[in-house]
Amino acid sequence: MALTRAVIQKKSDEKRGVKTKGFKLHVDDIALIEEASNQLKVPQAQLIIDAIKFYLENKKAS
Repeated sequence: MALTRAVIQKKSDEKRGVKTKGFKLHVDDIALIEEASNQLKVPQAQLIIDAIKFYLENKKAS
């Protein structure tokens, strides 16, 4: 039996340990993320992860 594209993708995501996460953001915030991602030449997901890690590190110092 052939697997559907969705099932194949789900198995791949589980194997790699990734999960989709969605947020509703203001369009200006989305534009800011896109612009920063382009300027820094990093994927948007990586930019957000780096920003959260940076935020947590600096909150601990406060």
